[in-house]
Amino acid sequence: MYNEIDNKAIGERIRQEREKLGLTREKFAEIVELSPLYIGQLERGERQMSLNTLFKISECLHISIDYLVKGSDKEKLNYFVKEIEKNDYLKDSYSKSYTNEFQEFISLINKCSKKEISIFKDIIKIILPHLKK
Repeated sequence: MYNEIDNKAIGERIRQEREKLGLTREKFAEIVELSPLYIGQLERGERQMSLNTLFKISECLHISIDYLVKGSDKEKLNYFVKEIEKNDYLKDSYSKSYTNEFQEFISLINKCSKKEISIFKDIIKIILPHLKK
């Protein structure tokens, strides 16, 4: 059984993410090459978008299509928890306290595409040995 697509929820996530980036509806529409009227209709859940539009919007907002459609950040959170559990140093730090910094980190990661996450992970792998010195 498949769930229905919730256009209102998708529209709300678009609006929230656009506002987090400090973009007006007009500026956002210009960036994604759509009309401000159409963006408004999407944000109110009055229209359904094409896959191309979904892709453009998710790229511009630096969020995954999965998050945009389903609103789920569990996949990313579970990915990072598994990565932490592989590293004893991080595992010890993580198990002692779930800090605000870690929550902020997860929030930032939730805005990244899979490619950006991969790049970020590679950067951390390069920097981490130098931070432990």
